[in-house]
Amino acid sequence: MRIADAGLAEVVLVDINKPLAQGKALDIFDSAGMCRLIPRVYGTDDISEISGSSVVVVTAGLARRPGMTREELASKNACLIKEISSEMRLHAPESIVIVVTNPLDTMTYLAYKTTAFPKARVVGMAGLLDESRFKSLIAAELNMDTADVETIIMGSHGDTMVPILSSTRVKGRPLAAILSEEKIDSLVARVRVRGAEIVGLLGSGSAYYSPSLAVFRMIDAIIHDKNEIVTASAFLEGEYGLNDICIGVPLKLGRGGIKEIIRIRIDNAEAASLMKSAEAIRVSNAKL
Repeated sequence: MRIADAGLAEVVLVDINKPLAQGKALDIFDSAGMCRLIPRVYGTDDISEISGSSVVVVTAGLARRPGMTREELASKNACLIKEISSEMRLHAPESIVIVVTNPLDTMTYLAYKTTAFPKARVVGMAGLLDESRFKSLIAAELNMDTADVETIIMGSHGDTMVPILSSTRVKGRPLAAILSEEKIDSLVARVRVRGAEIVGLLGSGSAYYSPSLAVFRMIDAIIHDKNEIVTASAFLEGEYGLNDICIGVPLKLGRGGIKEIIRIRIDNAEAASLMKSAEAIRVSNAKL
């Protein structure tokens, strides 16, 4: 719907439940008369309809249930991601793939390996959402506008995510100069379980309003070649001392996908936390 409202691109919804995909497509397209008319929005259960797509967003998979970790989803969603990745390789071989299915970093890694696409064309939506959540928590704590907060969150899209506090600023001031260590630790703990908190409250399904905006931002950067710096899950080959893993890092996103992995300065504690986060992802990958 965000894509439709912005008139950004033609939209194809693919779901195993064809009437569901068709109904949602009709509902979204009916808003065209009240915003910008887009070429078309339609739903199908035939994945071959993605033929010619420049961007494919993968959200398919079992939803988290209350108490379920992202890692517990790995074995359940792996078969589905492998199947979809094979279809993307067949029907949209030139596409850029944005993975949203959890556990995000493991599913991004699996999609990269299965599609055999260049690493620049497979990316996972991760840090952009986590950073927005952290900014919101900080701004609410300080009764300030989120625009006044700058932060970076690297590592996994999960419980071992790594807020880079050395790069976190509020109106240009270090967060540590404004809040106590105890309060910062509390906010970090909250952002790490924010997704689980939402799942627990909903009882069924998971967050989608804020994740959808994060995905939209990434698609917009790709289509309009914005060369935007975002944090997302990418395949690394030596960056930050990590190899053969998909993990959240700052990167430049534009036409063609990932144009550059951005290397930022992190302190020793943050580097150690990033390694710990990578190890948790490797454990999840090994279970596939």
